[in-house]
Formats: sequence, structure tokens, C-alpha cells
Amino acid sequence: MTVTITAYTDEYCQAVANLFTQAVHAIDDEFYSKEQKAAWAPLDIDYSRWQQRLKSKHCFLALADKQLLGFIELAADYIDCFYVAPEQQGKAVGQALYQHVESIAREQKLAGLRVDASLVAKDFFGKQGFAVVSHNQLVRLGIRLQNISMYKGFYS
Repeated sequence: MTVTITAYTDEYCQAVANLFTQAVHAIDDEFYSKEQKAAWAPLDIDYSRWQQRLKSKHCFLALADKQLLGFIELAADYIDCFYVAPEQQGKAVGQALYQHVESIAREQKLAGLRVDASLVAKDFFGKQGFAVVSHNQLVRLGIRLQNISMYKGFYS
């Protein structure tokens, strides 16, 4: 399977929203409870909200034969959403997406990249050279969630 990284187009809006929701709900309950996942990614997907969100982001898609395998968003030096379809995890899709974004950041001569990683994504980012900056608590739909702010500098 050949994976291609390409810029987001509107035809993938529903697929991006669905993949996000599936990926969040596939996270093992040891990291986030079912209640936390429902607050993070409600099952009644608001596609119009996703369409507005994606119009304002620099989003990149991982595709194979026009099928969405994952996506990542970059806003200046900040990685926002970064999700891979559950059945594609561990198959280098996330690595390809991340490398694409890092190459853009380096071309733009950014000092580094920031991310607020989920508990599940912390190890992935650690392997890419990110260091933990802080542990955070946030509230979505009245439910408390945790994430981890991380940073990777490009220049010493």
C-alpha cells in the first residue's frame, strides 16, 4: 500500500470527522474512560462545525487509493489534531504525517514544534524528540480530560 500525504480538500470533511471520532473511541479505556471519550469526540458528529474548522486549518491527509488513513493539522508551530484510523495504527501512517509536517516546519525555519498530546500519543511524540513541558487538565462538556504539552526544538 502506497501512502500519499496531500493537503486537505473539502471532499474529505466527513471522512476526517468520522476518522477523528473512531480514533478517539478506539483508545483503550486505561487511558481515557468511555465518558471522557464521549466528551472529547461526541458520537453525534457536527459535520458543519468540522467543515468550518477545516477551512481555517492547514490540514494534511494520509491517503491510499483515495481512502483516508489519517490526518494532521499544523497552525504556525503547533500540531493541533493528529489522528490515524485505528486499523492503520502502527503501520507508519502517523510517522509519514508527522515527517511531512516537520519538513514544512523546517522549510519555514521554525524554531521547533509544539503539541498538546493525549496520554496515548505521548510516547509517539517522545520518540520524535519531543520533551514534556507540562501536564494539563481541561474540561470538555463538563468532563475533565488530561493531556501533555510537549516541545521539540530544531536548533540547539
